[in-house]
Formats: sequence, structure tokens, C-alpha cells
Amino acid sequence: MLYQTVTLASEMLHISQPATTRLLADLESSLRFKLFDRVKGRLIPTVEAQTLYEEVQRSLAGVDRIARVADEIRDMRHGTLQVAAAPAIALSFLPHAISDYLKTRPEAHIALAVHSSRSVVDRVIGQRCDVGFAILSMNHASAHGERLISVRMVCALPAGHRLCALDTITPTDLAGERFVAHPRSVESRLRMDALFAAHGVEMKAQMECQLGHAICAFVEAGAGVSVIDAISAWGYRGSGVVFKPFEPSLVTDFALLTPSQRPAPLLLKPFVAHVREFAIAELGPAVLVA
Repeated sequence: MLYQTVTLASEMLHISQPATTRLLADLESSLRFKLFDRVKGRLIPTVEAQTLYEEVQRSLAGVDRIARVADEIRDMRHGTLQVAAAPAIALSFLPHAISDYLKTRPEAHIALAVHSSRSVVDRVIGQRCDVGFAILSMNHASAHGERLISVRMVCALPAGHRLCALDTITPTDLAGERFVAHPRSVESRLRMDALFAAHGVEMKAQMECQLGHAICAFVEAGAGVSVIDAISAWGYRGSGVVFKPFEPSLVTDFALLTPSQRPAPLLLKPFVAHVREFAIAELGPAVLVA
């Protein structure tokens, strides 16, 4: 079809001319219709041959596409990830990290589901996701879990508050201030209560909320001050909140969890590395452990 002569076709295939002639005869015998008319030493394709050739080209294009996709999967530019994450990291930080990750992997697909940390653990145990991110202390790495990052907690103040003039906020500075706190069922709240008690400061927790983003909204509305993790603070886009370092240092751990029996996609390792590097780049000194 390409060279119109058996001689040139044989040279292209690196086989003998008789072998090419035999292959052509076998094909015509199998198809039970003629493929070429011989005119002045050249093979002129029949209408049937042209129709068949066009179909073969489409099939070969499909094979080429499969090969390209296989290359992309092997090079970790193609694939799907099912991600489950706690709201603190999922509402703002992960969308930005994922968007940055996908800039160089336009064929990849990532599905992000937002759940409580407890539900993230349940989904990982139930093999219903490829990776989970939860607020969970991981002092020792295991085959299916490790610390992703640890971040400092920061003080959230309404813009214009008198404490905005300070470089660092301490529990003593917050004496007498209305406080927007996490519920007592949250570990960070228990540590906060213990810290305030150790400094002889009564926490006036007039409002409670489990979501850092909503706590920031309370602060912006003038409902009080708070202390939240640096990732939630990074993700809050309101202009009415000022975040200040808080001492003594309190830390929130974010854990990386993977299911024990679900095969890990090739995309998983570079994705996790990117999320960790993105956190270090964006949060800077607020990241304690990477």
C-alpha cells in the first residue's frame, strides 16, 4: 500500500521478495477477495484493499495510543488516585497542592473525599481509598502509616485587635479574652486546656467548633480569639484575621495512611512527596517535621 511494489515492500520489511509475495497471497486467500491489480509492474490497490487499509490504520492508531498510555502510567503521568482527607487539610490546602501537582500531569485523575479523621481511618481500613490524610499522631512509621507533617499551632486574632502588635502570643496574653475553641473531644483542645491551666489562665471558651475554617470565621466576625493549626490558618482567605506565632509551641500531626490490601498506584509515592514538599514550601517555619 505504501510503496506499490513487492521489491520496495520487501526491503522495508527486511525479508525476501518471495516471502513478501507469499504473505500477500496468503492474506488474499484468507480474506477471499483480491487486494491488488498488477499494472505495468506496480500493485494498484483495489477498492476493497483501500477500505481494509483504512481500518487497519485506525486499529494501529489504537495500539499506538495504548502504548502511549502505558508509557504515561510507567512515567507516573497517567492514572487515578482516590484520596480521603480530614477537613483541616482537605478544605483548602489539598486542593492547592493537588492543582499544583496536576500541572505537570494533565492525564492524571484525582478524586478527593472529605471526611472526619475517624472516617478517614475507617475508609483506609475498609480499602475504600488509595491514601488517607488524617489528624493523627504517628510517633513511629509502619508499613501502612506514617507522619506526613507536623505543624505549629498559631493564634488567630481579629484584625485590629490589641494583641496584633505583639510578635508572639502566649497563654498569659489571652487572659480575659473570649475564646473560640475546638470541642473537648478533640485532642488539641485537651492540650490547650492543660497548657492554659499550667499558666494559671482561665480559658473563656464561649464558642466551640470542630472546623478550623469555621473557627477563623468566628474570629473574623469578632466573636473571640483562638489557637488553630497552621494548615487551617494557611487556608483561610478572609482578610479580617491576623495569625501570630503561639508559644509555648503546640503541634498538630497530620498522618498519611494507606490500605493494607489495596495495591498502591504508581502515582501514590510521587503524589505524597509533592504534598509534603508543597507544605514545606508554603508553610515554611510552621512545619516542624517532614
